[in-house]
Amino acid sequence: MFLRRLNTVYAWYTVGVFAVIVVLALAEHLGLSREWIGFIFLLVTVAVYAGIGIMSRTTDPVEYYVAGRRVPAIYNGMATGADWMSAASFLGLAGTLYMTGYNGLAFIMGWTGGFVLVALLLAPYLRKFGQFTIPDFLGERYGGNWPRLLGIAAAILCSFTYVVAQIYGVGLITSRLTGVAFELGIFLGLGGILVCSFLGGMRAVTWTQVAQYVVIIVAYMLPVIWLSMKQTGVPVPQLVYGVQLEKVTAQEKRLTDDVQELEVRQIFSDRALHYQRLLADPVQSLKSERAAAEARVAQLRATGAPQTEQIAAEKRLARMPRDPADAVREWQTALQDAQTRQKPLNGMPPQAQQYSGDPKGTAAEQAEFDLSRRNFLALVFCLMVGTAALPHVLIRYYTTPSVRQARASVTWSLLFIVLLYVTAPALAVLVKFEVFNVLVGTSFDALPAWVAAWNKVDPNLLSITDVNGDGVLQLNEMTIGADIIVLATAEIAGLPYVISGLVAAGGLAAALSTADGLLLTIANALSHDLYYKMIDPNASTARRVTISKMLLLVVALAAAYVAAQKPADILFLVSAAFSFAAAAFFPALTLGIFWKRTTGIAASLGMVAGLGITCYYMVVNQPWLREVFGVTSPVSLWWGIQPISAGIFGVPLGFAVMVLVSLVTPQPPARVQELVDYVRYPRTWHR
Repeated sequence: MFLRRLNTVYAWYTVGVFAVIVVLALAEHLGLSREWIGFIFLLVTVAVYAGIGIMSRTTDPVEYYVAGRRVPAIYNGMATGADWMSAASFLGLAGTLYMTGYNGLAFIMGWTGGFVLVALLLAPYLRKFGQFTIPDFLGERYGGNWPRLLGIAAAILCSFTYVVAQIYGVGLITSRLTGVAFELGIFLGLGGILVCSFLGGMRAVTWTQVAQYVVIIVAYMLPVIWLSMKQTGVPVPQLVYGVQLEKVTAQEKRLTDDVQELEVRQIFSDRALHYQRLLADPVQSLKSERAAAEARVAQLRATGAPQTEQIAAEKRLARMPRDPADAVREWQTALQDAQTRQKPLNGMPPQAQQYSGDPKGTAAEQAEFDLSRRNFLALVFCLMVGTAALPHVLIRYYTTPSVRQARASVTWSLLFIVLLYVTAPALAVLVKFEVFNVLVGTSFDALPAWVAAWNKVDPNLLSITDVNGDGVLQLNEMTIGADIIVLATAEIAGLPYVISGLVAAGGLAAALSTADGLLLTIANALSHDLYYKMIDPNASTARRVTISKMLLLVVALAAAYVAAQKPADILFLVSAAFSFAAAAFFPALTLGIFWKRTTGIAASLGMVAGLGITCYYMVVNQPWLREVFGVTSPVSLWWGIQPISAGIFGVPLGFAVMVLVSLVTPQPPARVQELVDYVRYPRTWHR
């Protein structure tokens, strides 16, 4: 009966989604402005999610923490799919494939492979354990407060890093939908997050995420199906992916040898040499640059030059760096940009090229190939193991009625996620085909309106400059950020703006759904594991839930503040969270389930060692983190592994420490070993 009622409710909901799209499309045809379409999409989607949150409000701890353990497998799969498909998957994945080609497939392989590990190694066993959180398992399995406390700290670290990325995506999408400032967009979207998770906890989040999945998949599929029809006449983009990839490869060869492109690349090459000369002696260079700028202003004033030229020269003088330190930072950024844009295809590798370099080329090309392949495999490993250890994903399997349903819901999760993941590579190729064949070569005067609109949102996301002054856009004259590829797909394809609004609403749903789960994970770790389990075991259920809601609000505001600083790109933040989760949780969870000899002190030391080395490697090698922590020592990459894959060092170190320390410490008590047998085998356990 419950399942039948759910089927009816969500069937009508899906019909309603399509009805809203049709109504808004007709309204746009009749003259409804883009601003109003954006506001309507934002208000309707947030109102629906908030309405579900209000209807699902509860103070029952089982309902609040694990949705009453009665979510059917298929709906838990949809909720997990929405929870999983974050802003990184919805916004960043196709964009990364667009920018990096074959190398971007590491994300698809790692993320989907991770769910295989979840199904085989963790989900059914954690569900049989039957508590509320991952630190719950660590505390019960390893005994004492230290494993639980470390689990709380690790859950907060990886979840907070992940949620910052989601809220950043919320701000980006909301500002594009409504035209408000990025910072204001963050707090508008935050309201939708809080109303849902604040009132009903996991119960509200689960049913909201099912609704969000419908919006996500419809919004993602419609534009790419349209592009596929437009370019090939076939409405199945996955089938035409290979055909369009061949055409993109041919265009890449043409653009690499194009005369105008070569001219633009030479200009950027000259700029790179100029900035290298400036950086050779920053103090003297700044004096010379400032003197030249002042002389230029004086000359224009003396000769009575047009007012526009005088104003431009004065602005250039005003923008000069204040001191040599500022000059070095500015010139280094400009040098990096010029060095990238002096390369063919604006620094992007050919879409179909496997790794960088050439395995049969020169020694340098072979070394580059080996390094690229090594980083690809390291990233796949970190994403796969991190997926299997993310707390906000694992706790979803606490909500199913049984262990069998937990296993089934992993299968459903993978099915719903793969639907998007097999589409992302096709979307990237179809968009690149459109950019290469339609946008590149267009007169600057005839560029579509969406180019200026995105430049207004954030020039770092999209900017164009007529570098060679020919009035025609060349590929290397355009800077485009990976985070807008999906959001701009409908406009690139020439679809009505209502589809762009739908895509933005889908991206918003993806970011909100994941943010809901992450914020709830953090708040529950603090209220249930820290406050209830370690500080006040006699706290009433109402008090525990109230404290969780208060902490949820505090964490959400803190994450919004950090996101407003635009700390790094979405994909790096998300990938960092995977490395944190992999290093902190995967060894402790898998050994805790499959090796009874693992001891509490070993687990604690292993978690500290694995997470510690992962954090250290990121801090000393990732540019944004180096700046935050004031690291001035030279970058030191071990075996050339990029900091995005730092978990490749943390996971094996964690396993090694746990195994070695377990072998030299007394084995766990019989009660704990009985717990392991209970979790793994069909038997009872007496707490």
